[in-house]
Amino acid sequence: MTDANKEHFALKYLRKDRLPLMFCSGCGIGTVINSACKTFDKIELNMKDTVLVSGIGCSSRIPGYFECDSIHTTHGRALAFATGLKTFNPDLNVIVFTGDGDCSAIGGNHLIHACRRNIDMTVICINNNTYGMTGGQYSPTTPSGKKGTTAPYGNPERPFDLCKLVEAAGASYVARWTTTHPIQLARAIEKGMNTKGFAFIEVVAQCHTNYGRINGVKTNIELVEIIKNSSISINKAKNMNEEELNEKVIIGEFVNKEQPEYTEQIYNIIEQESVLNKEEENEENKKEGKK
Repeated sequence: MTDANKEHFALKYLRKDRLPLMFCSGCGIGTVINSACKTFDKIELNMKDTVLVSGIGCSSRIPGYFECDSIHTTHGRALAFATGLKTFNPDLNVIVFTGDGDCSAIGGNHLIHACRRNIDMTVICINNNTYGMTGGQYSPTTPSGKKGTTAPYGNPERPFDLCKLVEAAGASYVARWTTTHPIQLARAIEKGMNTKGFAFIEVVAQCHTNYGRINGVKTNIELVEIIKNSSISINKAKNMNEEELNEKVIIGEFVNKEQPEYTEQIYNIIEQESVLNKEEENEENKKEGKK
């Protein structure tokens, strides 16, 4: 097979019968899928032992394109279902694809408790600052003053910093990149999947259809440039004041640490209880004169 006819590496992991993708032209989700496929290929991920989970939203359509088991759950409940999967079978590779609305609004409570438990899964949150699928309403991450269909005069609320939120809630690995940093994003996904605990990777992505246009951005390319030019490293941000950080996207790795993981603790309790029950049974048998 010549190089011109060589199959794209990502097709090893995708359902060919479902291509092309349904996302808007220029959407950042395609970049995230490509970075995920690069990671899967590098670590030679066994897709038979992998389950992808999602809730509702544009980004939540991602698992259906992968050649593996997937669960498309109800709005905001992806992490609850993922917790059940991982608890039932700790050997599974559980990866959650979610969005800023699905994950931090209706799913916010599940997010903080999945972090608190430090359950071993990798969450890839695509943050496009809007509810892209349902019409462009403003979300918990929409910057103050930016417009949405439910905020025609500008968002009056302060936005969540999702990385700070999950760090405070107890996640073991936390990173943020943008769709203009696909190589760094792939590395972060790899690190997240190698983390024994809750890993959260935020991806700041463009949605020109329902965020860019309503905020006066003329083209998708212009929106991508805005994201790229507003991105600064975590180390540079440390030397900047609040005013200088206004409308900046701080990128990098925020947390990478080892700490107790939920399923290991659960199964340790089960094993200890099993041993105690066996000892009690043996004691009862001795008392009754049984062998």
